[in-house]
Amino acid sequence: MKFATHCDELMPSPGEHPATRHAGTRLGHVLRWLSVAALLFGTLADTIAQSSAPTDPGPSQIIQLLTQTIDWYRQTQQEQHIATEPVDLGFLADDRRMASQIVRLTFDFARQEELQLTKQAKASSGTSANANGSQYDSLIRATNAADQKVQETQAELDALKQQATANPSKRRQLDPQIAELQSELALFQARQQALHSMLEFASGASSVGGGTSLRAQIEELARAVPPALSGGNGNENPPSLDPQSLAKSASDKSSPAGMWALTSELFRLSSKRSTLSNDVRTTDALERDAKDVRAPLLAHLKQLIQNGNQLATQADTSDQSQLAAEKQQLDALTAEFKQVSVPLTTLSKQIILLDLYKRGLSNWQTEVSSQFKENVKALLARLAGLAIALGVVLIVGEVWRRAIFRYVHDARRRYQFLLMRKIAIWCGIALVLLFAFVTELGAVATFAGLITAGVAVALQNVIVSIVGYFFLIGRFGIRVGDRVQVSGVTGEVVDIGLVRFHLMELSSSAADAEPTGRVVAFSNSVVFQSSAGLFKQIPGTNFIWHEIVLTFAHDSDYHEIRTRVQKAIDTAFADYRDTLELQRRQMEMSPSSISANELKPRARIHFTGSAIEVVVRYPIVMDKAAEIDERISGELFAAAYSEPKLKLMNAEVPTAKVIM
Repeated sequence: MKFATHCDELMPSPGEHPATRHAGTRLGHVLRWLSVAALLFGTLADTIAQSSAPTDPGPSQIIQLLTQTIDWYRQTQQEQHIATEPVDLGFLADDRRMASQIVRLTFDFARQEELQLTKQAKASSGTSANANGSQYDSLIRATNAADQKVQETQAELDALKQQATANPSKRRQLDPQIAELQSELALFQARQQALHSMLEFASGASSVGGGTSLRAQIEELARAVPPALSGGNGNENPPSLDPQSLAKSASDKSSPAGMWALTSELFRLSSKRSTLSNDVRTTDALERDAKDVRAPLLAHLKQLIQNGNQLATQADTSDQSQLAAEKQQLDALTAEFKQVSVPLTTLSKQIILLDLYKRGLSNWQTEVSSQFKENVKALLARLAGLAIALGVVLIVGEVWRRAIFRYVHDARRRYQFLLMRKIAIWCGIALVLLFAFVTELGAVATFAGLITAGVAVALQNVIVSIVGYFFLIGRFGIRVGDRVQVSGVTGEVVDIGLVRFHLMELSSSAADAEPTGRVVAFSNSVVFQSSAGLFKQIPGTNFIWHEIVLTFAHDSDYHEIRTRVQKAIDTAFADYRDTLELQRRQMEMSPSSISANELKPRARIHFTGSAIEVVVRYPIVMDKAAEIDERISGELFAAAYSEPKLKLMNAEVPTAKVIM
């Protein structure tokens, strides 16, 4: 190699002067060291443009990098909240460790640069290390003069004391001088103390008020992070996470099973991906800024390497004075190279860690994306299963509906079956949705049991009414238009609800009763009350029995009365016989109301001490009640007064009454 060749040429021969041989040896070692440094940093230096002048980063750049690093560290602490899976713990531990090292390296770089700037300020101004020298030059000079005066007086006093100790005969002569110097020293020390106090106060006030002391700003930022990260207490161990608590939180989390849990998991994974993406962006931005801060240092290092190469080229000479000058230049170059390489190495380590941190975040983000895709597939599969289950329920409901319309012809029964179908379909849909969206069925069952018990206690009357609704719409229940009697109230049914039904009140229980203009509401639970009583017609029938009582004289012909009365009611009832026969057959079709007796009028004769009573009972169709009563009464009246007349004891026309 070229540097090695130059070093060999510069080494003196054994016959040369020892001083020359010693200088050549040191020069060879320096050149070898510079050649190694050139190989290490040559690649980095080539990235800097040749034309740019090397300037080290200023205080503003250092503080900006330090502030941005602290903000980045605080933002990356959010990763601890998103580490909920066992696979996240490894990524989180590595990221926390590298983040702590990055922050510590940034503070190390800032302090190293601050020392360099302080040394440069001392070399250029010749004043104290305080960066505020231009403001307090006179105070600094006065303080330095006071320090020097105290030292000179103290030295003179010590010399007199030594003379007095060495020559006791002169002690009495030297004592006044010693006393006078002690007084002067006390005065000078008082002035020195006052000046130092003023200088310290001025320096501290300038640092707090801000602005110009880089060291004060660095230490102020160091208080914003734990001491282990800022390097303030010398502790190299960064704040660690609690692995047991993280492992417990990760292991306690079970895999989502229900659709609701899968949806929540997808939102959580999406938030985790967003957090990781933000961390990647901020890490990338911090890495770019660190490279921008490193660029002047690389340029400076490149110049040093070029200067070293030039000096190595000029080293081929035997002139002792020139060798001494070149040695001095190389020593200065070596010292400057070391000063530049230390912060550059620290900053390069930080950039390498930032790149590794970014790769770790990318791997973590890839793992989260994989989990997100798996959950999306699981959710789509469950949605497909839910759609199939709901489709099966709806198909069964449609088949059920068509079967009802095909095989059930009675409108009342069809309505009941359709209602049952609707309830069954909604219950099936509710069960399908429950099993699809709920994960912990045991907890849901317990919760539902407690809720059901509370509802049953609080709404027991409502629940009984709902159950009574199904009894009211049953086979022997009621329907709109039926005439019923409930708790002594007679009326026609106008509405049947899930909790109660309504009657239009009638003036009486007679067939020709008129509406009173009022609507009466009854709870459906009346079907379970033994004292209430619910009366209605047999399904398919529309008739009631009426009764007329005729009183004849005791000496009337018994056979004539029976013959005339029977003939009269048969004549009046001839037009309604077929209608009532159909209703009788309808009663026979009812399994609980079988009757073989015909629905026809009957006359019964009772003998009393003073008269003969004839009781006529006959069925009437409710919508023709007045017409039938009128015809029966007319025929009986005509039969009684036809020749020969029968002796009626009651002078008025007989009135029909309802038999209950």
